[in-house]
Amino acid sequence: MNYRSCVWLLLAVCGIAQAAEVDRRIAVTIDDLPWARLDEIRPPDLQVRHQALMAQLRQANVPVVGFVNENKLEVDGRVQPARVQMLRDWLDAGYALGNHTYSHMDLNAEGVQAFQRDFLRGEQVLRPLLAERGLTPTWMRHPYLRVGRTAEDRRQMDVFFSEHGYRVAPVTVDNGEWVWAFAYANVINEQPDSPAREVTLRQLRRGYVPYMLNKLDYYEAQSQSLLGYALPQVWLMHANELNAATFAELVAATKRRGYRFVSLEEAVRDPAYAHGAEGYDGRYGPSWLHRWAMAEKKPKEFYAGEPDVPAWVKVLAKVDYE
Repeated sequence: MNYRSCVWLLLAVCGIAQAAEVDRRIAVTIDDLPWARLDEIRPPDLQVRHQALMAQLRQANVPVVGFVNENKLEVDGRVQPARVQMLRDWLDAGYALGNHTYSHMDLNAEGVQAFQRDFLRGEQVLRPLLAERGLTPTWMRHPYLRVGRTAEDRRQMDVFFSEHGYRVAPVTVDNGEWVWAFAYANVINEQPDSPAREVTLRQLRRGYVPYMLNKLDYYEAQSQSLLGYALPQVWLMHANELNAATFAELVAATKRRGYRFVSLEEAVRDPAYAHGAEGYDGRYGPSWLHRWAMAEKKPKEFYAGEPDVPAWVKVLAKVDYE
């Protein structure tokens, strides 16, 4: 029996064991630290928004891994101590930090060699910052979830990450959270403070949480269909204004769905993650569940029913895709 067959047999056994009671677990990861779209915010506003997010994280009280783009620590090529302090705030709160590359580079577009240089540049502040606490960088997250167009590219990157002490942080619950967040930030930044603006912000907050829960339900169903059980999920989010207003509410609503929030380390112990990111050679970055489904050559109908970001949100976000 080959390796793939052994793993899928183990998954089937797990599915039978869990059939009577669904074990819903999920790990939260937050990308683009210290802040998404940071250069569009005035420094005083950035600190206020950062503190609001930290307050939401404290209220939610769940494990989180944050992923850093070090170019966001700089202004005109110089590292800003105030932005490094934002990372220290994450560490002080007990959260882990990982490497998201220096410039949020697209591996599929730029290639292995350029990506490796950019990745190492992305730990010039992070590695010594963690060393102050006796820690080393452990997790990495691919920008756009793009992990290489060929098996050889992925093999080279696996060797590279192993040599530098990193593990890849997968994503199973992919989503258009960033579109909602663009919309929310655009309204805050571009519309004058008024009752009408607050109405729009409230509509976005009220729509965002159900949308994210619908995505979670969808990927739970995908897991059940593909693996036969509820995979411990890994959720992708970003450091932004929307989560600074809603994160605790989203966590509470997810708990009401029956989920327990666990560390990324615990989530990826599940044997399904031994497959890595195999199954997809395209230019984009789908959920790991969909990559595995592609490896199994699931028909087109398998992927149907994924919730979309509403058109009115895309208009506010000024994007026509997700």
